[in-house]
Amino acid sequence: MTARALFSQRRGACPGLSAPMPTGDGLLVRLLPIGGISLPAFAAMCRAARKHGNGVIEITSRGSIQVRGLSVDSAPRFAAEIGALGIAAADGVPVLCNALAGLEAGECIDAGALAADLRRALAHTSLPARLGAKVSVIIDGGGAPGLDAVAADIRLRAEAMNGGTAFRLSVGGDDVSATTLGMVAAEHGIAAAIRLVDVLAKHGRDARARGVLVTEGIAVFRAAVADLLMLFARPRESADLPLDSRLRGNERSEPIGIHPLHDGSLACGVGLAFGHADAASLEELVDAAGAAGATELRAAPGRALMTIGLAPETAEAFVAAAEKLGFIVRAGDQRRNVVACAGAPICASAHIAARALASDVAARAAPYGDGTSIIHISGCAKGCAHAAPAALTVVGTTGGCALIAHGSASDAPFAVVPVNDLPAAIARYARKPQHEAGHV
Repeated sequence: MTARALFSQRRGACPGLSAPMPTGDGLLVRLLPIGGISLPAFAAMCRAARKHGNGVIEITSRGSIQVRGLSVDSAPRFAAEIGALGIAAADGVPVLCNALAGLEAGECIDAGALAADLRRALAHTSLPARLGAKVSVIIDGGGAPGLDAVAADIRLRAEAMNGGTAFRLSVGGDDVSATTLGMVAAEHGIAAAIRLVDVLAKHGRDARARGVLVTEGIAVFRAAVADLLMLFARPRESADLPLDSRLRGNERSEPIGIHPLHDGSLACGVGLAFGHADAASLEELVDAAGAAGATELRAAPGRALMTIGLAPETAEAFVAAAEKLGFIVRAGDQRRNVVACAGAPICASAHIAARALASDVAARAAPYGDGTSIIHISGCAKGCAHAAPAALTVVGTTGGCALIAHGSASDAPFAVVPVNDLPAAIARYARKPQHEAGHV
C-alpha cells in the first residue's frame, strides 16, 4: 500500500483497516467487529496498537474500535497482524445490532443472526457500491442494551405483537427522532430493509434518509414497503419529549452494568471514559476478565466494552478491578455524559484540548445533570465525536470556547468564554433555571 493510497481517502468516509484516515496524530483505522473477540485476540490487538501506533484505542458511539497514531509504514503491518487474529469484522453497508445479540436473556429475536442475513443479502446486490460510506442499518432485537440513541438511515426494532414478534420500521434518525413507517412481520424484515436501502441508492451516493425525508417526505419510503406493512404507526417526533431541564433531552439505553445471559452466565458492560483508553490499561482489563472466567469481549454502541461469560460469583471482583483501572462501571458516572473528541494537540484541526478538559467539565456538571443529558466538547466546528444535538455543545475556536444550547457544533453559540473559564462557565450555565437558557 502506497502513501498516496493511504492518504487519499476523503474525510467523512469510514477508515477501515485497508484505508486508514489521516488525523492530527497520524493515521487512524477503524473496524466494526461482528460478535465477540476472544480474550487472546483482544490482548494481541492491544499489543499491536502499542507496537504500530500510539497505543490509544477508542470505542465509538456506534461500537466501532478505532486505533490511532499509525504511520504510512506501520499501518499495513498493523492491518496484517489484525487480519491474522481472525477477528470477524463487518464490511460493506454497516448493519448494527445489539451488543449482546444472541446472548441476552430478554431479547425478542436474535438480531445478530438477522444482521448476518442482511449483510449476506446486500453483498449479493449492487447496492453497497451505490451508497455513501455512512449509510447504515440498525436491527434492534429488543434486548438490553438497546440501540435507542444510535442514529441510522434505516431502523428495525423488534417488538412483541399478537403473540409473536414484528419489527417497527423507521428511517432517518435515532429511536426518538426517526420517522416511523409502520410494522412488518419478522420474516419480512430483511426484504423491507433492502427495499429501503434501494430507495437511498436510487437517490445517489450522497443520499441519506434524513435528507430524502426533507426533500420528498415519507411517501417514497412508505411506497417501497407498502405491501409489507402490517399497520401504520404515528411517527414519533423529538418534540414528543419535552425538555424540562437545561441539561436534559438525550436519553439513551445504557450498556454499563450487569446483564444476564441465556446460559446463566453474566455480561458486564464497562465504559471507556470519554471513549478512549490506552492499550496497556485494556490489556490489564483483559487479564481481569480472564481471571473472572470470561471468554470474550464485545465492543458496544455507547463507547463501552461488554465482558462475556462471567460467573455470578466472579462478577463483583471483575467490576472492582475494572473500576481500579479507571473504567466506568456505574451508569450514573457523569463521565458517561461528556463526549469529547481527541482535541489538541492530537488533532491538527482542534483549537482546544477537548479530552484534557473533559474530566473537569464532567466533575463541574455532575451536580446539575439528570443522568441522561450530554455535554459535547469538540475541538473544532466539525463536531466529529457527536453529530447529534446535545444539551450543551462546546466548540473550540480561535477566540475561545463557543457554547451552544440544545444544538450541534455547527449551530450558533449563545456565548464564547476563555478556555480556562470553561468548567466554571458550564457550572454557571447548568445551575440556571431552564427559562434563562442562553446565559452564563
